[in-house]
Amino acid sequence: MDTFLIRLLQLITSLSILIVVHEFGHFLFAKLYKIRVERFYLFFHPGFSLMRFKKIEGKYEFSFLSKNPPEHWKDYPETTMWGLGWLPLGGYCSIAGMVDETKSSKDLASEPQPWEFRTRKASQRLMVMVGGVLFNFILALVLYAAVLGIWGNSFLPLQNATLGMEFSEPALKAGFQNGDILLEADGIALEQFNDDSFRKIVEASEVKVLRKGEEAKVAIPEDFMQQLLSARQGFAAFRFPTVVKKVTPRSPGDKAGLMPGDSIVGLNSVQTESFTDFASMLSQYGDSSILLSYYRSGNPGTMQVQLDSTAKIGFELKHPADIYPLKQINYSFFASIPAGIKLGVSKLTGYAGDMKYVFTREGAKSLGGFGAIGSLFPATWNWKIFWETTAFLSIILAFMNILPIPGLDGGHILFLLFEVISRRKPNEKFLEYAQMAGMFILLALLIYANGNDLFRWLFN
Repeated sequence: MDTFLIRLLQLITSLSILIVVHEFGHFLFAKLYKIRVERFYLFFHPGFSLMRFKKIEGKYEFSFLSKNPPEHWKDYPETTMWGLGWLPLGGYCSIAGMVDETKSSKDLASEPQPWEFRTRKASQRLMVMVGGVLFNFILALVLYAAVLGIWGNSFLPLQNATLGMEFSEPALKAGFQNGDILLEADGIALEQFNDDSFRKIVEASEVKVLRKGEEAKVAIPEDFMQQLLSARQGFAAFRFPTVVKKVTPRSPGDKAGLMPGDSIVGLNSVQTESFTDFASMLSQYGDSSILLSYYRSGNPGTMQVQLDSTAKIGFELKHPADIYPLKQINYSFFASIPAGIKLGVSKLTGYAGDMKYVFTREGAKSLGGFGAIGSLFPATWNWKIFWETTAFLSIILAFMNILPIPGLDGGHILFLLFEVISRRKPNEKFLEYAQMAGMFILLALLIYANGNDLFRWLFN
């Protein structure tokens, strides 16, 4: 439960930042072109708002837990009403004279006014709509630069993981073997295991690996990504030895004398090189006494451990980053800026390239909603990972919003580009119907993605 709440808090905090920045992009450009912004809301508010405030005659007035704003606020349409809803699924910036999720063509039946969106030039309206996407992308670049400047870039080089990789079933079927060290993808050197190197591997025709001290080549199937998505097992993970980080008090391991730092290398006189080997064997010995072989401070030893029906020894495992030497790259303030920009552009192009898999049967099944997004955050609060994840989500939000779907910024941009090219405005009734269709599509996608999360939680 604690893990769930921590991830939920990170998710809500991150989305709140992204929504405010996105809508502020629209707000800023609207104000730049002297267009009225009627409402600015963080989160939606069906039924009631947690809070509203508005500047009335030079002073801010507040309204809490109210269904409707105070009646006299309508007499001051020139100032923006700011609000906080209770449903954390988004937010909006309602701009005067614009058909959006808050207004229909009927609301715009009156004569256009000089402070309205619809009276501005197409180029100005285009900038208002682009503002949200632009600000999200800029935020991502700023966050990536800040993370690199403060924490640098720390990663585990593939060659430092001497036990190589543990591969999924589709990868083993393709020709990889557990223990392989990844070297090259189509002649391009692989330094670390991340999203970029993964894309290089799945899109390559051939991958070079180091196998038992000798180089070997693996031919990559054309549908390799589809195979991975269908199996839902991923591609690979680091293979690492069984090294104890912490022993659970009063556990079988604690009673037998297991200590932090012990490296377990065998079970019942059978050598277990990696934790995967060890865990696979251990699961067979519930309610049994086992003989552990280990090294402690470089010295070998053995111990008898009496297991219960769960076949758990009771210790926390050291992860690869705690065992293998990491590479640390630090950046000065000025060096972090181009490095952050490069990283942000790389993330955007990589994500955009991955979209082609969404339109496959396997890719559609892998879509996730808020549960999948929440799982991107760590189980404990880590500021570095929080800001990295927020930057990545900002990239996603920018990309998704630019898609030419009515109801999204990209839909408005599409119609504005049509206006610029054809020199005539689309019919407002048509815009209203397109908006309704787009919202229906988005709602269906939202239900489908979160349905996938629920299905995986129930049956996986």
